[in-house]
Amino acid sequence: MTGVMLPLTFLRAHGQLLGFGLTMAMCSSFGQTFFISLFGAEIRAALGLSHGGFGTLYALGTLGSAALLVFGGRLIDRWPLVLFAGTVLGGLAIACLAMSAVESVAGLALAIFGLRFFGQGLSSHASLTAMARYFERERGRAVAIASLGYPAGEALWPPLVVALLVGFSWRTLWLGAAIVLVLVALPLVLWLLKGHGARDIALKARSRDGAGDATLGQALREGRFWLRMPALLAPSFISTGLIFHQVHIAATKGWPMSLMAGSFSFYALGSVASVMLIGGLVDRMSARRLVPFFLTPLVCACLALAASDAPYMAPVFFALLGVGAGATTSILGTLWAELYGVAHLGAIRAFAQAAMVFSTGLAPAVLGLLIDAGVGAGAIALGCAAYCFGASTLAFAARQRVPLRA
Repeated sequence: MTGVMLPLTFLRAHGQLLGFGLTMAMCSSFGQTFFISLFGAEIRAALGLSHGGFGTLYALGTLGSAALLVFGGRLIDRWPLVLFAGTVLGGLAIACLAMSAVESVAGLALAIFGLRFFGQGLSSHASLTAMARYFERERGRAVAIASLGYPAGEALWPPLVVALLVGFSWRTLWLGAAIVLVLVALPLVLWLLKGHGARDIALKARSRDGAGDATLGQALREGRFWLRMPALLAPSFISTGLIFHQVHIAATKGWPMSLMAGSFSFYALGSVASVMLIGGLVDRMSARRLVPFFLTPLVCACLALAASDAPYMAPVFFALLGVGAGATTSILGTLWAELYGVAHLGAIRAFAQAAMVFSTGLAPAVLGLLIDAGVGAGAIALGCAAYCFGASTLAFAARQRVPLRA
């Protein structure tokens, strides 16, 4: 690979692998908070749950998935990528099917666990680990292109779900998601990974079987890893918490749900613009240098949410949230490979991903309990902004030291 490839040439040379990353990122939508929260009112009504109760149940399923992700994510270092991806999509389809048939609180917790583990967790893990592992000089660009699957799902599914809920039950839509995964996504992924074994051979030749790359244990013993962690967890916690409770936020601000669903398009636009811009910057400047600054859009989003109840603030808030999400994806998609190499990338990314999933599990419960206690959306948003400032300060301290892999 060369660093001067034109984008069209880059796409032609690596289109199938990039397509795999994009497809897996888009499939993760079915386990992402923004998608599940679209059915929040219907699920709470069907099972008689309060905001806090649903948030707590969501947290339990998500925390369970985070615990298992530490181990499941390592398998991408050992299994052929096609086997790993096929297993993930099959598990995600089963979880969607389980959600369509849920009749009890326990069943809902299990369905949420499956959606979060195979969707938000392993689908995303497969996408970004593959991009970081099989690209080197163009790693930021590859992550950026694959990451377009996230805003594509965020732009497509919310308005489609809101429209389909008019004529179909929420259970039918979850059944439809399982069918899409089995009949469309799985065959597509199998085709995109045809002949992928040759890349593994080339990778081993390039990395000399991982000589000099850090193991998970070595990464965890490094102080800089933990200094960066509060900043890396901020987007997942804050975005998940706010999006999960979007119905409540809309009600308190007098915003119709149609406005919220439509505003996801601005989220997608902001994410696309950000991920492409930051992806290029990562290739030129390195993710390590950008980490202390990537929370700036998230801070602006929180301040916008706290500033006004005017309807125009909904798309502004979602656009800024999208910019922050794009920056997060671009930087975290490349950071671990940049710092610790690719030989044990699956294990290192799985640990970091598990921590992020853990934070997303806490967010709905914590914010739900705050809402039940009468804390306003504006106060919650201001608290989130303050946390981002403190976390960025710690990340800047980590930047000042030489990385493990100089």
